[in-house]
Amino acid sequence: MSRYQQFAVDRVKLQALKLRGSDFRRGEASVPDIGRCFNKLGLLVEAIHTRVPGSACLGFVGAHLIKLGLSQYLIKLIEGGFITHLATNGAGVIHDFELALAGETSEDVARWIKAGQFGLWEETSRLNAVIREAASRDEGLGEAVGRVIEEERFPHRDISIAASCWRKGIPFTCHVSVGSDIIHAMPNCDGAALGQTSYTDFLIFAHTVSQLDGGVLLNIGSAVTGPEVFLKALSMARNLAHQKGERIEQFTTGVFDMVPLPGNYRDGPPSKDHHLYYFRPWKTLLCRTVADTGKSYYIQGDFRETIPALYLQLVRPTGDRASKSVIS
Repeated sequence: MSRYQQFAVDRVKLQALKLRGSDFRRGEASVPDIGRCFNKLGLLVEAIHTRVPGSACLGFVGAHLIKLGLSQYLIKLIEGGFITHLATNGAGVIHDFELALAGETSEDVARWIKAGQFGLWEETSRLNAVIREAASRDEGLGEAVGRVIEEERFPHRDISIAASCWRKGIPFTCHVSVGSDIIHAMPNCDGAALGQTSYTDFLIFAHTVSQLDGGVLLNIGSAVTGPEVFLKALSMARNLAHQKGERIEQFTTGVFDMVPLPGNYRDGPPSKDHHLYYFRPWKTLLCRTVADTGKSYYIQGDFRETIPALYLQLVRPTGDRASKSVIS
């Protein structure tokens, strides 16, 4: 037993989701202006279309993509076979679960943190029960969420990326930082189950990375979790590959974000005294992990424009695709 006093989480009171109000409801996504994005995507789209058969096209997405209403495009990429594994963080799973259950997600943090009620919603706490069951079944966290949404036929399961992956039979993995998500503050949270199921997802993720040679990694709006999880998984995968005299080197990374980078970003990040040195997608995904034989592309712009543009570029016939030039 710990020598230190712990917070009495069992005394935390949850409220009904209907009392919360949500910042996003299905059908509220804005119509994107995607025309200016097309010339940024050509070579990355070609890399996805021409990846080696059997290699992975792995996507890691930040949670805010889901609450921006972009799940529909991710689902189309999953159903079209363009993405073979989708990963997110704990918040991504929560937003996806709430959308599937209630058709809405995201809350007024400033309002509810004052009341001591931020994130403490009864219906969302069901996720902790799903995670506990997943641990008893030796399932991954994301896998279990997709299975439950689909098997229980949640009313808005058609906009769930977890359920879409479950139907398609591809991995959906959730990579949790303990204490960072609202369900960790709830009385029914089981830390052991949380750690077990998210670690199972990490091992599933690492297996997919072992199939990345000749494939593509897309990191869409994940500034920390995606690059860090990928870095460790790649080291593991290369460790086993090297033991067999093999290599995992010839793959392409595509980073989607809004941070301005210089035209020579492929030459490496700035020195440690520059704030952008700590922008992990740059040094980790655009430089270090693709050094020597890999390729990388940076797509800067509003996700509400770049993600629909990516989808439309991928589904267009080859002859109709826009210029192969990419952002420098």
